[in-house]
Amino acid sequence: MGNEASIRLAAFLGIFVAVAVWEFVSPRRPLTTSKSMRWAGNLGVTLLNTLIVRGTFPVLAVNFASNRTGMGLLNQFDDLPFPLAVAIGVLALDLIIFLQHVMFHTVPIFWRLHMMHHADLDIDVSTGLRFHPIEVMLSMGIKLLAVVLIGPPVLAVILFEIFLNGTSMFNHGNIRMPLKVDRLLRLVVVTPDMHRVHHSVVIKETNSNFGFNLPWWDWLFRTYRAQPAAGHDGMTIGLSQFRDRNKLTLPWLLALPFVGKPGVYPIIHGMKKSNGKKKN
Repeated sequence: MGNEASIRLAAFLGIFVAVAVWEFVSPRRPLTTSKSMRWAGNLGVTLLNTLIVRGTFPVLAVNFASNRTGMGLLNQFDDLPFPLAVAIGVLALDLIIFLQHVMFHTVPIFWRLHMMHHADLDIDVSTGLRFHPIEVMLSMGIKLLAVVLIGPPVLAVILFEIFLNGTSMFNHGNIRMPLKVDRLLRLVVVTPDMHRVHHSVVIKETNSNFGFNLPWWDWLFRTYRAQPAAGHDGMTIGLSQFRDRNKLTLPWLLALPFVGKPGVYPIIHGMKKSNGKKKN
């Protein structure tokens, strides 16, 4: 699709502005740090990521899908209805990104990259864009491999990319909504209250609610946690080892995986601790 980039850009800007305005009109929590400093760093790394991805990956996931006709699992079923192929493609890509997210919380070397996202001391729409460039490149490589293996229609890839970016900004939003609406919405999409639990300093809460788009994978893999123990107003956002408000700038964000301490957040630490208790 020749206008795919324009569609994605329009969706990105529309959702970003909508969530940012919603945060201003009806915030869920008071911010504890300078919004201007956080946004300068978070949006700075977003711009850097865009430039790096465009320069490093001349072929993006959508182009890759259009150039791989006949490859992948879905392309082996000639009589598969197109709408069903699109739906399966979106679901499969979402599951892979969910598993990728779990992997980045499990393996210490990947956690070092991902902890930059979690080290934000507040959570709002800009946090949904705050990922280390190396993590973004690894994620892009995983998506390209997924497209080869799954063989989704181009439309499925476009929809998935729009959903992924849009829901990431939405569910990181510092927005208030009625509890009844939240309960209904989280049956089909990850809501801000659901994902905010994932940004708690409490390790068992950090390692829960991994979904970006769909809540179903967390239910299936038993990683779902309905609410933070301290409540949304009382919970602390971020990581226990990163509480310095002066280190929210772009240089610090980029250096964090290399100079910061990972702590005991990786899931593998919890697994080793459990195994040790069993042996004792």
